[in-house]
Amino acid sequence: MADTMKGLKRTHYCGEVEGVGESVTVAGFVQRVRDKGGLVFIDLRDRTGIVQLVFDDTVDPAVFDKAKQVKSEYVLMAKGVLRKRESVNTEIKTGDVEIIVSDLRILSAAQTPPFEIVNDSKTNEELRLKYRYLDLRRRKLQENLIMRHKIAKVTRDYFYDNGFLEIETPMMMKSTPEGARDYLVPSRLHEGKFYALPQSPQIYKQLLMISGYDRYIQLARCFRDEDGRADRQPEFTQIDLEMSFMDVDDILELTEGYVKTLMKQVLDTDIQTPLLRMTYKDAMERYGSDKPDTRFGMEIKDISRLVKDSGFSVFSSAVAAGGSVRAIVAENAAQTLTRKEIDKLTEFVRGIGAKGLAYIRWVDDEPSCSFGKFMAQGELEAILAELGCKKGDVALIVADKNKVTLPVLGALRLKVGKQIGAIPDDGFNFLWITEFPFFEWDEDTQSWLAMHHPFTMPMEECLDSLDDDKGSVRAKAFDLVVNGTELCSGSIRITDPALQQKMFRLLGLTDEEIQAKFGFLVDAYKYAAPPHGGLGIGLDRLTMMLCKAESLRDVIAFPKVKDASELMSECPSTVDDAQLEELHIKTTVQL
Repeated sequence: MADTMKGLKRTHYCGEVEGVGESVTVAGFVQRVRDKGGLVFIDLRDRTGIVQLVFDDTVDPAVFDKAKQVKSEYVLMAKGVLRKRESVNTEIKTGDVEIIVSDLRILSAAQTPPFEIVNDSKTNEELRLKYRYLDLRRRKLQENLIMRHKIAKVTRDYFYDNGFLEIETPMMMKSTPEGARDYLVPSRLHEGKFYALPQSPQIYKQLLMISGYDRYIQLARCFRDEDGRADRQPEFTQIDLEMSFMDVDDILELTEGYVKTLMKQVLDTDIQTPLLRMTYKDAMERYGSDKPDTRFGMEIKDISRLVKDSGFSVFSSAVAAGGSVRAIVAENAAQTLTRKEIDKLTEFVRGIGAKGLAYIRWVDDEPSCSFGKFMAQGELEAILAELGCKKGDVALIVADKNKVTLPVLGALRLKVGKQIGAIPDDGFNFLWITEFPFFEWDEDTQSWLAMHHPFTMPMEECLDSLDDDKGSVRAKAFDLVVNGTELCSGSIRITDPALQQKMFRLLGLTDEEIQAKFGFLVDAYKYAAPPHGGLGIGLDRLTMMLCKAESLRDVIAFPKVKDASELMSECPSTVDDAQLEELHIKTTVQL
Protein backbone atom coordinates (compact mmCIF):
# COMPACT_ATOMS: atom_id res chain seq x y z
CA MET A 1 0.00 0.00 0.00
CA ALA A 2 1.32 3.44 -0.97
CA ASP A 3 2.36 6.00 1.60
CA THR A 4 0.50 9.27 2.04
CA MET A 5 1.76 12.85 2.14
CA LYS A 6 0.31 13.39 5.61
CA GLY A 7 2.58 15.61 7.68
CA LEU A 8 4.70 16.63 4.68
CA LYS A 9 4.36 19.58 2.34
CA ARG A 10 6.61 20.27 -0.61
CA THR A 11 8.82 23.29 0.06
CA HIS A 12 11.01 23.29 -3.05
CA TYR A 13 11.09 22.00 -6.59
CA CYS A 14 13.93 19.55 -7.26
CA GLY A 15 15.83 21.89 -9.56
CA GLU A 16 15.54 24.87 -7.23
CA VAL A 17 16.97 23.65 -3.91
CA GLU A 18 19.86 25.68 -2.51
CA GLY A 19 21.47 26.59 0.80
CA VAL A 20 23.64 24.05 2.62
CA GLY A 21 22.10 23.16 5.97
CA GLU A 22 18.57 24.09 4.93
CA SER A 23 15.70 21.65 5.56
CA VAL A 24 13.75 20.94 2.35
CA THR A 25 10.92 18.71 1.17
CA VAL A 26 10.85 17.70 -2.49
CA ALA A 27 8.63 15.48 -4.62
CA GLY A 28 8.84 13.90 -8.04
CA PHE A 29 9.70 10.87 -10.17
CA VAL A 30 12.72 8.64 -9.74
CA GLN A 31 15.18 9.08 -12.60
CA ARG A 32 17.55 6.36 -11.40
CA VAL A 33 18.66 4.44 -8.31
CA ARG A 34 22.25 3.48 -7.40
CA ASP A 35 22.40 0.94 -4.59
CA LYS A 36 25.97 0.64 -3.24
CA GLY A 37 25.04 -1.70 -0.38
CA GLY A 38 25.51 0.53 2.63
CA LEU A 39 24.84 3.63 0.53
CA VAL A 40 21.85 4.41 -1.74
CA PHE A 41 21.60 7.33 -4.17
CA ILE A 42 18.30 8.30 -5.78
CA ASP A 43 18.03 10.95 -8.49
CA LEU A 44 14.63 12.61 -8.07
CA ARG A 45 13.18 14.48 -11.04
CA ASP A 46 10.43 17.06 -11.52
CA ARG A 47 9.78 19.64 -14.25
CA THR A 48 12.52 21.94 -12.92
CA GLY A 49 15.36 19.43 -12.84
CA ILE A 50 17.02 16.72 -10.75
CA VAL A 51 18.31 16.55 -7.17
CA GLN A 52 20.24 13.71 -5.55
CA LEU A 53 18.82 12.02 -2.46
CA VAL A 54 21.29 10.22 -0.20
CA PHE A 55 20.68 7.38 2.27
CA ASP A 56 23.65 6.23 4.41
CA ASP A 57 24.37 4.86 7.88
CA THR A 58 23.26 8.13 9.48
CA VAL A 59 19.70 7.67 8.16
CA ASP A 60 16.91 5.98 10.14
CA PRO A 61 17.10 2.21 9.29
CA ALA A 62 13.38 2.14 8.34
CA VAL A 63 13.95 4.99 5.87
CA PHE A 64 17.06 3.27 4.53
CA ASP A 65 15.19 -0.02 3.97
CA LYS A 66 12.42 1.83 2.17
CA ALA A 67 14.97 3.51 -0.13
CA LYS A 68 16.20 0.06 -1.16
CA GLN A 69 12.68 -0.76 -2.46
CA VAL A 70 12.61 2.20 -4.83
CA LYS A 71 12.84 1.72 -8.61
CA SER A 72 12.88 4.01 -11.64
CA GLU A 73 9.75 6.14 -12.18
CA TYR A 74 8.40 5.64 -8.66
CA VAL A 75 6.77 8.78 -7.27
CA LEU A 76 8.41 9.91 -4.03
CA MET A 77 8.29 12.67 -1.47
CA ALA A 78 11.40 13.20 0.61
CA LYS A 79 12.37 15.47 3.49
CA GLY A 80 15.92 16.14 4.54
CA VAL A 81 18.79 18.57 4.93
CA LEU A 82 20.91 19.93 2.12
CA ARG A 83 24.61 19.26 2.30
CA LYS A 84 27.51 19.87 -0.05
CA ARG A 85 28.29 17.07 -2.49
CA GLU A 86 31.73 15.52 -2.43
CA SER A 87 31.74 15.05 -6.20
CA VAL A 88 30.04 17.95 -8.00
CA ASN A 89 27.84 17.14 -11.01
CA THR A 90 28.18 20.08 -13.39
CA GLU A 91 25.47 18.77 -15.74
CA ILE A 92 22.57 19.56 -13.40
CA LYS A 93 21.59 22.82 -11.69
CA THR A 94 21.72 21.27 -8.20
CA GLY A 95 24.95 19.38 -8.85
CA ASP A 96 26.83 20.90 -5.92
CA VAL A 97 24.34 19.82 -3.21
CA GLU A 98 22.44 16.71 -2.14
CA ILE A 99 19.69 15.89 0.35
CA ILE A 100 20.46 13.59 3.25
CA VAL A 101 16.97 12.16 3.74
CA SER A 102 15.19 11.87 7.09
CA ASP A 103 11.68 11.05 5.84
CA LEU A 104 10.80 9.14 2.65
CA ARG A 105 7.34 8.46 1.26
CA ILE A 106 6.68 6.10 -1.67
CA LEU A 107 3.52 7.70 -3.03
CA SER A 108 3.17 5.48 -6.11
CA ALA A 109 5.02 2.46 -7.49
CA ALA A 110 5.67 2.05 -11.21
CA GLN A 111 5.88 -0.92 -13.50
CA THR A 112 8.97 -1.12 -15.68
CA PRO A 113 8.19 1.38 -18.51
CA PRO A 114 8.25 0.20 -22.15
CA PHE A 115 11.27 2.42 -22.82
CA GLU A 116 13.87 4.22 -20.78
CA ILE A 117 12.87 7.80 -20.03
CA VAL A 118 16.00 9.69 -21.02
CA ASN A 119 16.61 12.78 -23.14
CA ASP A 120 18.46 11.06 -25.97
CA SER A 121 15.97 8.23 -26.30
CA LYS A 122 16.64 5.89 -29.21
CA THR A 123 13.10 4.46 -28.98
CA ASN A 124 11.12 4.85 -32.19
CA GLU A 125 8.63 7.71 -32.20
CA GLU A 126 5.59 5.49 -32.77
CA LEU A 127 6.14 3.67 -29.48
CA ARG A 128 6.84 6.92 -27.64
CA LEU A 129 3.62 8.44 -28.98
CA LYS A 130 1.66 5.37 -27.91
CA TYR A 131 2.89 6.01 -24.36
CA ARG A 132 2.92 9.79 -24.73
CA TYR A 133 2.30 10.35 -21.01
CA LEU A 134 5.66 8.66 -20.37
CA ASP A 135 7.42 10.39 -23.24
CA LEU A 136 6.31 13.74 -21.80
CA ARG A 137 8.36 12.99 -18.68
CA ARG A 138 11.52 13.46 -20.73
CA ARG A 139 13.36 16.65 -19.89
CA LYS A 140 13.57 17.86 -23.51
CA LEU A 141 9.82 17.70 -24.09
CA GLN A 142 9.16 19.33 -20.74
CA GLU A 143 11.49 22.18 -21.68
CA ASN A 144 9.61 22.58 -24.97
CA LEU A 145 6.22 22.80 -23.27
CA ILE A 146 7.57 25.22 -20.67
CA MET A 147 8.91 27.34 -23.53
CA ARG A 148 5.46 27.24 -25.14
CA HIS A 149 3.97 28.48 -21.86
CA LYS A 150 6.48 31.34 -21.68
CA ILE A 151 5.73 32.36 -25.28
CA ALA A 152 1.99 32.39 -24.55
CA LYS A 153 2.54 34.52 -21.43
CA VAL A 154 4.80 37.06 -23.16
CA THR A 155 2.31 37.21 -26.04
CA ARG A 156 -0.63 37.99 -23.80
CA ASP A 157 1.34 40.50 -21.72
CA TYR A 158 2.60 42.39 -24.80
CA PHE A 159 -0.74 42.69 -26.52
CA TYR A 160 -2.60 43.44 -23.27
CA ASP A 161 -0.10 46.27 -22.70
CA ASN A 162 -0.90 47.55 -26.20
CA GLY A 163 -4.63 47.78 -25.59
CA PHE A 164 -5.82 44.45 -26.98
CA LEU A 165 -8.83 42.64 -25.57
CA GLU A 166 -8.83 38.84 -25.38
CA ILE A 167 -12.18 37.67 -26.74
CA GLU A 168 -13.21 34.07 -27.43
CA THR A 169 -14.94 33.20 -30.68
CA PRO A 170 -17.13 30.12 -31.28
CA MET A 171 -15.65 26.63 -31.66
CA MET A 172 -18.76 25.51 -33.51
CA MET A 173 -19.66 27.68 -36.46
CA LYS A 174 -21.15 27.74 -39.94
CA SER A 175 -19.16 25.90 -42.59
CA THR A 176 -17.51 28.46 -44.89
CA PRO A 177 -14.89 27.93 -47.62
CA GLU A 178 -11.41 28.78 -46.29
CA GLY A 179 -9.08 26.63 -48.34
CA ALA A 180 -9.20 23.27 -46.52
CA ARG A 181 -11.92 20.81 -45.62
CA ASP A 182 -13.91 21.55 -42.50
CA TYR A 183 -14.21 19.18 -39.59
CA LEU A 184 -17.97 18.78 -39.23
CA VAL A 185 -19.97 18.32 -36.03
CA PRO A 186 -23.47 16.85 -36.46
CA SER A 187 -26.33 18.57 -34.66
CA ARG A 188 -28.66 16.41 -32.58
CA LEU A 189 -31.28 19.14 -32.29
CA HIS A 190 -31.21 20.24 -35.93
CA GLU A 191 -31.64 17.06 -37.92
CA GLY A 192 -29.40 16.77 -40.96
CA LYS A 193 -27.45 19.95 -40.16
CA PHE A 194 -23.83 20.38 -39.11
CA TYR A 195 -21.56 22.77 -37.30
CA ALA A 196 -17.99 23.22 -38.52
CA LEU A 197 -14.91 23.53 -36.35
CA PRO A 198 -13.16 26.82 -37.24
CA GLN A 199 -10.25 26.76 -39.67
CA SER A 200 -9.57 30.20 -38.19
CA PRO A 201 -11.65 32.83 -36.38
CA GLN A 202 -11.39 35.04 -39.50
CA ILE A 203 -15.03 36.04 -39.95
CA TYR A 204 -15.74 36.48 -36.25
CA LYS A 205 -12.75 38.72 -35.64
CA GLN A 206 -13.80 40.93 -38.54
CA LEU A 207 -17.27 41.12 -37.03
CA LEU A 208 -15.68 42.19 -33.73
CA MET A 209 -14.12 45.15 -35.55
CA ILE A 210 -17.56 46.08 -36.91
CA SER A 211 -18.82 45.79 -33.32
CA GLY A 212 -16.30 48.37 -32.11
CA TYR A 213 -13.77 46.16 -30.27
CA ASP A 214 -10.88 47.79 -32.06
CA ARG A 215 -8.05 45.56 -30.81
CA TYR A 216 -8.69 41.83 -30.46
CA ILE A 217 -6.41 38.94 -29.52
CA GLN A 218 -7.07 35.26 -28.99
CA LEU A 219 -4.91 32.17 -28.66
CA ALA A 220 -7.34 30.38 -30.90
CA ARG A 221 -7.69 26.68 -31.60
CA CYS A 222 -8.02 26.03 -35.33
CA PHE A 223 -8.89 22.87 -37.27
CA ARG A 224 -8.18 21.85 -40.87
CA ASP A 225 -9.02 18.50 -42.42
CA GLU A 226 -6.09 18.33 -44.82
CA ASP A 227 -4.34 15.39 -46.42
CA GLY A 228 -1.38 14.14 -44.41
CA ARG A 229 1.66 16.39 -44.73
CA ALA A 230 4.90 16.51 -42.81
CA ASP A 231 4.86 18.94 -39.91
CA ARG A 232 1.18 19.76 -40.16
CA GLN A 233 -1.36 19.11 -37.43
CA PRO A 234 -5.12 18.88 -37.98
CA GLU A 235 -5.60 21.01 -34.87
CA PHE A 236 -3.29 23.84 -33.99
CA THR A 237 -3.09 27.09 -32.06
CA GLN A 238 -2.96 30.52 -33.65
CA ILE A 239 -2.05 33.82 -32.01
CA ASP A 240 -4.96 35.58 -33.68
CA LEU A 241 -5.02 39.38 -33.97
CA GLU A 242 -7.26 42.02 -35.53
CA MET A 243 -7.10 45.80 -35.19
CA SER A 244 -8.98 48.82 -36.50
CA PHE A 245 -7.77 52.17 -37.88
CA MET A 246 -4.40 50.71 -38.86
CA ASP A 247 -2.78 50.15 -42.24
CA VAL A 248 0.00 47.76 -43.28
CA ASP A 249 2.89 49.78 -41.82
CA ASP A 250 1.12 50.16 -38.47
CA ILE A 251 0.43 46.43 -38.15
CA LEU A 252 3.96 45.47 -39.16
CA GLU A 253 5.47 47.93 -36.67
CA LEU A 254 3.29 46.62 -33.82
CA THR A 255 4.14 43.01 -34.69
CA GLU A 256 7.85 43.83 -34.83
CA GLY A 257 7.60 45.20 -31.30
CA TYR A 258 6.12 41.86 -30.26
CA VAL A 259 8.89 39.88 -31.96
CA LYS A 260 11.57 42.05 -30.35
CA THR A 261 9.98 41.69 -26.90
CA LEU A 262 9.45 37.96 -27.28
CA MET A 263 12.99 37.19 -28.40
CA LYS A 264 14.46 39.26 -25.57
CA GLN A 265 12.28 37.85 -22.80
CA VAL A 266 12.30 34.22 -23.93
CA LEU A 267 15.79 33.76 -25.42
CA ASP A 268 17.59 36.91 -24.20
CA THR A 269 18.29 37.67 -27.86
CA ASP A 270 18.27 41.19 -29.29
CA ILE A 271 16.53 41.58 -32.64
CA GLN A 272 17.14 44.70 -34.69
CA THR A 273 13.99 46.48 -35.84
CA PRO A 274 12.55 47.54 -38.19
CA LEU A 275 12.74 44.12 -39.80
CA LEU A 276 13.74 43.76 -43.42
CA ARG A 277 10.96 43.78 -46.02
CA MET A 278 10.85 42.17 -49.43
CA THR A 279 8.08 42.07 -52.00
CA TYR A 280 6.69 38.72 -53.10
CA LYS A 281 8.05 39.36 -56.60
CA ASP A 282 11.58 39.99 -55.35
CA ALA A 283 11.47 36.97 -53.03
CA MET A 284 10.46 34.66 -55.85
CA GLU A 285 13.01 36.03 -58.30
CA ARG A 286 15.90 36.03 -55.82
CA TYR A 287 15.14 32.92 -53.76
CA GLY A 288 12.42 31.00 -55.62
CA SER A 289 10.23 31.01 -52.51
CA ASP A 290 7.73 33.25 -50.73
CA LYS A 291 9.35 32.16 -47.45
CA PRO A 292 13.05 32.42 -48.24
CA ASP A 293 15.81 31.37 -45.88
CA THR A 294 18.10 34.40 -46.02
CA ARG A 295 20.76 33.01 -43.68
CA PHE A 296 22.82 32.08 -46.74
CA GLY A 297 23.32 33.42 -50.26
CA MET A 298 23.12 31.27 -53.40
CA GLU A 299 20.57 33.67 -54.90
CA ILE A 300 18.93 32.92 -58.24
CA LYS A 301 20.39 34.75 -61.25
CA ASP A 302 18.60 35.31 -64.58
CA ILE A 303 20.84 34.57 -67.57
CA SER A 304 18.06 34.60 -70.18
CA ARG A 305 19.46 37.57 -72.14
CA LEU A 306 22.80 35.79 -72.52
CA VAL A 307 21.38 32.52 -73.88
CA LYS A 308 18.22 33.55 -75.76
CA ASP A 309 20.03 33.13 -79.09
CA SER A 310 22.37 30.32 -78.08
CA GLY A 311 22.79 27.09 -79.99
CA PHE A 312 21.50 25.13 -77.00
CA SER A 313 17.83 24.80 -77.89
CA VAL A 314 16.79 23.96 -74.31
CA PHE A 315 17.77 27.50 -73.35
CA SER A 316 16.72 29.41 -76.44
CA SER A 317 13.33 27.69 -76.77
CA ALA A 318 12.50 28.33 -73.11
CA VAL A 319 13.13 32.06 -73.56
CA ALA A 320 11.24 32.12 -76.89
CA ALA A 321 8.21 30.54 -75.17
CA GLY A 322 8.09 33.36 -72.62
CA GLY A 323 10.04 31.53 -69.94
CA SER A 324 13.51 32.09 -68.58
CA VAL A 325 16.86 30.48 -67.91
CA ARG A 326 18.04 30.90 -64.34
CA ALA A 327 20.85 29.56 -62.17
CA ILE A 328 22.25 29.25 -58.67
CA VAL A 329 25.94 28.99 -57.84
CA ALA A 330 27.18 26.71 -55.05
CA GLU A 331 30.49 28.23 -54.03
CA ASN A 332 33.44 25.92 -53.30
CA ALA A 333 31.18 22.93 -53.86
CA ALA A 334 32.84 21.24 -56.83
CA GLN A 335 34.40 18.51 -54.68
CA THR A 336 31.12 17.77 -52.89
CA LEU A 337 28.84 18.01 -55.92
CA THR A 338 30.41 15.28 -58.03
CA ARG A 339 28.89 14.13 -61.32
CA LYS A 340 27.12 11.38 -59.40
CA GLU A 341 25.65 13.89 -56.94
CA ILE A 342 24.57 16.18 -59.77
CA ASP A 343 22.78 13.22 -61.37
CA LYS A 344 20.87 12.81 -58.11
CA LEU A 345 19.99 16.51 -58.13
CA THR A 346 18.77 16.13 -61.70
CA GLU A 347 16.36 13.41 -60.61
CA PHE A 348 15.29 15.62 -57.71
CA VAL A 349 14.34 18.58 -59.92
CA ARG A 350 12.57 16.30 -62.37
CA GLY A 351 10.52 15.02 -59.49
CA ILE A 352 9.28 18.54 -58.70
CA GLY A 353 8.43 19.64 -62.22
CA ALA A 354 11.60 20.52 -64.14
CA LYS A 355 12.51 18.86 -67.42
CA GLY A 356 16.16 18.61 -66.48
CA LEU A 357 19.19 20.30 -64.95
CA ALA A 358 22.13 21.87 -66.77
CA TYR A 359 25.38 22.50 -64.91
CA ILE A 360 28.84 23.99 -64.95
CA ARG A 361 31.27 22.24 -62.61
CA TRP A 362 34.65 23.92 -62.32
CA VAL A 363 37.22 21.56 -60.83
CA ASP A 364 40.26 21.77 -63.11
CA ASP A 365 41.68 24.71 -65.00
CA GLU A 366 38.78 24.57 -67.44
CA PRO A 367 35.16 24.21 -66.29
CA SER A 368 33.18 21.10 -67.20
CA CYS A 369 29.88 22.11 -68.77
CA SER A 370 26.93 19.85 -69.65
CA PHE A 371 25.98 22.09 -72.60
CA GLY A 372 29.43 23.41 -73.55
CA LYS A 373 29.49 21.91 -77.04
CA PHE A 374 26.47 24.04 -78.00
CA MET A 375 28.06 27.32 -76.91
CA ALA A 376 29.63 29.74 -79.36
CA GLN A 377 32.98 31.33 -78.56
CA GLY A 378 32.75 33.62 -75.54
CA GLU A 379 29.21 32.56 -74.51
CA LEU A 380 30.27 30.29 -71.66
CA GLU A 381 32.72 32.92 -70.40
CA ALA A 382 29.89 35.50 -70.40
CA ILE A 383 27.66 33.17 -68.36
CA LEU A 384 30.46 32.53 -65.82
CA ALA A 385 31.08 36.26 -65.49
CA GLU A 386 27.37 37.03 -65.05
CA LEU A 387 27.03 34.36 -62.37
CA GLY A 388 30.30 35.17 -60.62
CA CYS A 389 31.16 31.49 -60.97
CA LYS A 390 34.84 30.74 -60.33
CA LYS A 391 37.12 27.74 -59.99
CA GLY A 392 35.82 25.40 -57.27
CA ASP A 393 32.18 26.41 -57.82
CA VAL A 394 29.20 24.63 -59.37
CA ALA A 395 26.45 26.42 -61.31
CA LEU A 396 23.08 24.67 -61.58
CA ILE A 397 20.73 25.90 -64.32
CA VAL A 398 17.04 25.37 -65.06
CA ALA A 399 15.17 26.54 -68.18
CA ASP A 400 11.37 26.63 -68.30
CA LYS A 401 8.39 28.87 -67.61
CA ASN A 402 8.91 31.08 -64.58
CA LYS A 403 6.26 29.21 -62.59
CA VAL A 404 8.54 26.15 -62.89
CA THR A 405 12.01 27.69 -62.97
CA LEU A 406 11.71 29.81 -59.83
CA PRO A 407 10.20 27.32 -57.33
CA VAL A 408 12.38 24.49 -58.64
CA LEU A 409 15.54 26.51 -58.13
CA GLY A 410 14.20 27.63 -54.75
CA ALA A 411 13.84 24.02 -53.63
CA LEU A 412 17.20 23.09 -55.18
CA ARG A 413 18.87 26.00 -53.37
CA LEU A 414 17.70 24.68 -49.99
CA LYS A 415 18.70 21.10 -50.79
CA VAL A 416 22.16 22.03 -52.03
CA GLY A 417 22.65 24.56 -49.23
CA LYS A 418 22.04 21.84 -46.67
CA GLN A 419 24.18 19.32 -48.56
CA ILE A 420 27.26 21.58 -48.70
CA GLY A 421 26.79 23.00 -45.18
CA ALA A 422 26.03 26.55 -46.33
CA ILE A 423 23.08 27.08 -43.95
CA PRO A 424 24.08 28.30 -40.47
CA ASP A 425 22.56 26.49 -37.49
CA ASP A 426 22.22 29.59 -35.36
CA GLY A 427 20.70 33.05 -35.73
CA PHE A 428 17.22 34.24 -36.62
CA ASN A 429 16.68 36.06 -39.92
CA PHE A 430 13.25 37.67 -39.71
CA LEU A 431 11.80 39.02 -42.94
CA TRP A 432 8.49 40.50 -44.05
CA ILE A 433 7.16 39.39 -47.45
CA THR A 434 4.74 41.98 -48.80
CA GLU A 435 2.57 42.74 -51.84
CA PHE A 436 1.39 39.21 -52.54
CA PRO A 437 -0.60 38.59 -55.73
CA PHE A 438 -4.31 38.81 -55.02
CA PHE A 439 -5.23 36.13 -57.57
CA GLU A 440 -3.55 32.90 -58.58
CA TRP A 441 -4.44 30.89 -61.67
CA ASP A 442 -5.68 27.37 -61.04
CA GLU A 443 -4.85 25.01 -63.91
CA ASP A 444 -7.36 22.37 -62.79
CA THR A 445 -10.40 24.66 -62.76
CA GLN A 446 -9.02 27.11 -65.34
CA SER A 447 -10.06 29.99 -63.11
CA TRP A 448 -8.63 32.69 -60.88
CA LEU A 449 -8.64 31.96 -57.14
CA ALA A 450 -7.85 34.17 -54.16
CA MET A 451 -4.26 33.52 -53.01
CA HIS A 452 -5.27 34.48 -49.47
CA HIS A 453 -8.92 34.75 -48.40
CA PRO A 454 -11.55 36.72 -50.34
CA PHE A 455 -11.74 39.48 -47.70
CA THR A 456 -8.18 40.70 -48.49
CA MET A 457 -7.90 44.28 -49.72
CA PRO A 458 -6.20 44.86 -53.09
CA MET A 459 -3.65 47.66 -53.24
CA GLU A 460 -5.35 50.90 -54.27
CA GLU A 461 -3.24 51.31 -57.43
CA CYS A 462 -4.40 47.88 -58.62
CA LEU A 463 -8.16 48.48 -58.39
CA ASP A 464 -8.40 49.55 -62.03
CA SER A 465 -6.85 46.23 -63.12
CA LEU A 466 -9.38 43.96 -61.40
CA ASP A 467 -11.40 43.27 -64.53
CA ASP A 468 -8.86 43.03 -67.31
CA ASP A 469 -5.48 42.18 -65.73
CA LYS A 470 -6.05 39.98 -62.68
CA GLY A 471 -2.51 38.62 -62.77
CA SER A 472 -1.08 42.04 -61.97
CA VAL A 473 -3.29 42.72 -58.95
CA ARG A 474 -1.32 42.88 -55.71
CA ALA A 475 -2.88 42.55 -52.28
CA LYS A 476 -2.35 44.35 -48.99
CA ALA A 477 -1.17 41.01 -47.65
CA PHE A 478 1.98 40.16 -45.75
CA ASP A 479 3.79 37.20 -44.21
CA LEU A 480 6.45 37.11 -41.52
CA VAL A 481 9.19 34.61 -42.32
CA VAL A 482 12.14 33.43 -40.26
CA ASN A 483 14.89 31.11 -41.48
CA GLY A 484 12.70 29.82 -44.30
CA THR A 485 9.62 29.19 -42.15
CA GLU A 486 6.39 31.16 -42.42
CA LEU A 487 5.40 32.33 -38.94
CA CYS A 488 2.42 34.51 -39.68
CA SER A 489 0.15 35.66 -42.45
CA GLY A 490 -2.09 38.70 -42.49
CA SER A 491 -3.75 41.38 -44.54
CA ILE A 492 -5.83 44.53 -44.59
CA ARG A 493 -9.51 43.64 -45.07
CA ILE A 494 -12.07 44.94 -47.54
CA THR A 495 -14.62 47.14 -45.77
CA ASP A 496 -16.45 48.57 -48.79
CA PRO A 497 -19.55 46.38 -49.41
CA ALA A 498 -19.58 47.17 -53.15
CA LEU A 499 -15.89 46.20 -53.56
CA GLN A 500 -16.42 43.04 -51.51
CA GLN A 501 -19.33 42.01 -53.76
CA LYS A 502 -17.15 42.67 -56.81
CA MET A 503 -14.33 40.50 -55.44
CA PHE A 504 -16.75 37.66 -54.72
CA ARG A 505 -18.03 37.81 -58.29
CA LEU A 506 -14.51 37.96 -59.75
CA LEU A 507 -13.83 34.74 -57.85
CA GLY A 508 -16.81 33.11 -59.57
CA LEU A 509 -19.34 33.20 -56.73
CA THR A 510 -23.00 33.77 -57.60
CA ASP A 511 -25.24 36.02 -55.53
CA GLU A 512 -26.89 32.91 -54.09
CA GLU A 513 -23.53 31.42 -53.10
CA ILE A 514 -22.38 34.70 -51.56
CA GLN A 515 -25.54 34.93 -49.47
CA ALA A 516 -25.41 31.27 -48.43
CA LYS A 517 -21.73 31.31 -47.43
CA PHE A 518 -21.09 34.86 -46.24
CA GLY A 519 -24.50 36.49 -46.00
CA PHE A 520 -24.25 37.51 -42.35
CA LEU A 521 -20.82 39.13 -42.89
CA VAL A 522 -21.91 40.92 -46.06
CA ASP A 523 -24.98 42.25 -44.24
CA ALA A 524 -22.84 43.42 -41.31
CA TYR A 525 -20.71 45.62 -43.56
CA LYS A 526 -23.83 47.50 -44.65
CA TYR A 527 -23.94 49.07 -41.17
CA ALA A 528 -20.46 50.66 -41.52
CA ALA A 529 -17.09 49.20 -40.64
CA PRO A 530 -13.84 50.84 -39.57
CA PRO A 531 -10.79 50.11 -41.74
CA HIS A 532 -9.08 47.11 -40.19
CA GLY A 533 -6.63 44.30 -40.69
CA GLY A 534 -4.95 41.53 -38.80
CA LEU A 535 -2.82 38.44 -38.83
CA GLY A 536 -2.40 35.01 -37.33
CA ILE A 537 0.88 33.72 -35.88
CA GLY A 538 1.29 29.95 -35.58
CA LEU A 539 2.05 29.33 -31.91
CA ASP A 540 3.13 25.73 -32.54
CA ARG A 541 5.54 26.69 -35.33
CA LEU A 542 6.87 29.66 -33.35
CA THR A 543 7.58 27.39 -30.38
CA MET A 544 9.21 24.80 -32.64
CA MET A 545 11.50 27.49 -34.04
CA LEU A 546 12.54 28.93 -30.68
CA CYS A 547 13.10 25.45 -29.21
CA LYS A 548 15.00 24.34 -32.33
CA ALA A 549 12.76 21.26 -32.27
CA GLU A 550 12.76 18.84 -35.18
CA SER A 551 9.00 18.43 -35.40
CA LEU A 552 5.76 20.15 -34.42
CA ARG A 553 4.98 16.99 -32.45
CA ASP A 554 7.83 17.91 -30.09
CA VAL A 555 6.08 21.11 -28.95
CA ILE A 556 2.49 19.81 -28.66
CA ALA A 557 1.49 17.82 -25.58
CA PHE A 558 -0.70 15.27 -27.34
CA PRO A 559 -0.12 15.50 -31.10
CA LYS A 560 -1.60 13.64 -34.03
CA VAL A 561 0.52 11.69 -36.52
CA LYS A 562 0.52 12.08 -40.31
CA ASP A 563 -2.82 10.34 -40.84
CA ALA A 564 -4.47 12.63 -38.23
CA SER A 565 -4.78 9.87 -35.63
CA GLU A 566 -3.57 9.89 -32.04
CA LEU A 567 -1.71 6.70 -31.20
CA MET A 568 -2.13 6.96 -27.43
CA SER A 569 -5.94 7.15 -27.23
CA GLU A 570 -6.47 5.47 -30.63
CA CYS A 571 -8.69 8.24 -31.94
CA PRO A 572 -10.56 8.63 -34.17
CA SER A 573 -12.64 5.65 -33.12
CA THR A 574 -15.99 4.11 -33.88
CA VAL A 575 -19.09 5.03 -31.87
CA ASP A 576 -22.06 2.84 -31.13
CA ASP A 577 -25.23 2.74 -33.23
CA ALA A 578 -27.26 4.47 -30.53
CA GLN A 579 -25.09 7.59 -30.73
CA LEU A 580 -25.31 7.62 -34.52
CA GLU A 581 -29.08 7.24 -34.43
CA GLU A 582 -29.36 10.13 -31.98
CA LEU A 583 -27.44 12.29 -34.45
CA HIS A 584 -29.50 11.09 -37.45
CA ILE A 585 -26.38 9.60 -39.08
CA LYS A 586 -25.80 6.37 -40.96
CA THR A 587 -22.38 5.26 -42.13
CA THR A 588 -21.65 3.53 -45.41
CA VAL A 589 -18.33 2.09 -44.23
CA GLN A 590 -18.36 -1.58 -43.27
CA LEU A 591 -16.01 -2.12 -40.32
